[in-house]
Amino acid sequence: MDKAIFLDRDGTINIDKEYVYKVEDFEFEKGAIKGLKILQTLGYQLIIVTGQSGIGRGKYSEEDYHKFMDHMYLQLARHNILIDGEYFCPHHPEKGLEEYKIDCNCRKPKIGMLEKAVEEFDINLNESWVIGDKTDDIEMGRRAGCKTILVKTGKAGKDGNYRVKPDYVAENLLEVARIIKNEIEN
Repeated sequence: MDKAIFLDRDGTINIDKEYVYKVEDFEFEKGAIKGLKILQTLGYQLIIVTGQSGIGRGKYSEEDYHKFMDHMYLQLARHNILIDGEYFCPHHPEKGLEEYKIDCNCRKPKIGMLEKAVEEFDINLNESWVIGDKTDDIEMGRRAGCKTILVKTGKAGKDGNYRVKPDYVAENLLEVARIIKNEIEN
């Protein structure tokens, strides 16, 4: 079995500008590039798991989402960073367009996106990490049996959706990389 670092997108990798989907609004969080460069050397699959209810709410389309991601991957490639996988949830149980208005298993903090990664990449969740800026991310990691790190970028855990304590708190992805590297070495 393999192990993964599951990364939230908005507020963790890129600056969260509320329903960010326009390429011209793309901007990396401080420390993201350096942190991702280190993380990819540690023997983990790097997998993005992102809630994109803006699609379900009709604020942007799945095509817009994919254009944004293509741009992000191009920027990462310029720094020799490769993301191994990506999963997104466009749903919302109560708000938005009818086709997306469902109570799915992929909306955080449910673990459907992680379960898909387990199937696709043969991931051992107990050897994996969930990194994010919201309590939904940390709760998802807890439910899946992963170690968790809350970053102080983006929402910095102030969303208040869940009363959950991460295993670690980090300033940004650069500090996340240092924490995980330290865990491996000790």
